[in-house]
Amino acid sequence: MVQVAVADRQEDSAREEKKVAVHGAATVRFEHRHGETRLATLYHHDPLRVLMPASRRGDLPIAVLATTSGGMVGGDRMDIALSVGAGAKALVTTQAAEKVYRSTGADCRIDTMLSVEDGAWLEWMPQEAIVFEASRLRRLTRIDLSGDGRAIAGEMLVFGRAAFGETVTRGLIRDAWEVARDGRLIWADALHLDDDIAEALAHPAGFGGAAACATLLHAAPDAARRLDAIRALTEPLEGARIGATALDGLLVVRILGGDARAVRRAYAALWSGLRAEAAGLPTRLPRLWEV
Repeated sequence: MVQVAVADRQEDSAREEKKVAVHGAATVRFEHRHGETRLATLYHHDPLRVLMPASRRGDLPIAVLATTSGGMVGGDRMDIALSVGAGAKALVTTQAAEKVYRSTGADCRIDTMLSVEDGAWLEWMPQEAIVFEASRLRRLTRIDLSGDGRAIAGEMLVFGRAAFGETVTRGLIRDAWEVARDGRLIWADALHLDDDIAEALAHPAGFGGAAACATLLHAAPDAARRLDAIRALTEPLEGARIGATALDGLLVVRILGGDARAVRRAYAALWSGLRAEAAGLPTRLPRLWEV
């Protein structure tokens, strides 16, 4: 009888854990029709929501992703698919920082797939993901480009809640990128920190005590031509260490800093400057980034 009761409790607990985990999804596609970019596909499933605010005058159509659950817990998953058809131009961002809470064992997963067709332009610039102590995050961002499709994409990680004096000493952070053009993989990269991660975050040869990091990519056939411009943009920026390099149609920028706000400012400044340099777009951010 005791064994049966224990088994029943374990089964109930398993059902509860399965019920708590969520699987959000969002699909957004823009196409060029009748001389302008128009929304062609829109799908979202809790806890992801897609908002379509009016774009600023002279700027791109914009879509905004929001997580209505307030953050991710162990076992949660988000699948995001963003695409722009031939000749279309669009910007996608997020409503607020994504919070990844402590997990008792299960991983959170965020998979973002970007598709950019010939002659198209896509900007994917989400706000930061804040990883709490003992959280477990697996994130993959894949960019598939066709022809001379171009994109700017970025991701930012904040290690713990500085306002609460929290530091991240353990957990899992796997942040991976894949970029392909015409079906050929041109770049793959993965940050992987597992279990006791305090030493890697503190070590001078690792993160050097950084509170946040960010990666900014520009994929375009002429991406290497923007390298000098992006390096010039870094000169007035303070409070962050920034490095940039170019290879095989890809410009890669890394940002690291002891103050998450300084990293965010650098990330935003380089993004807005790069979109102006590469596509002649306004040197400004979506309104949500200014709140």
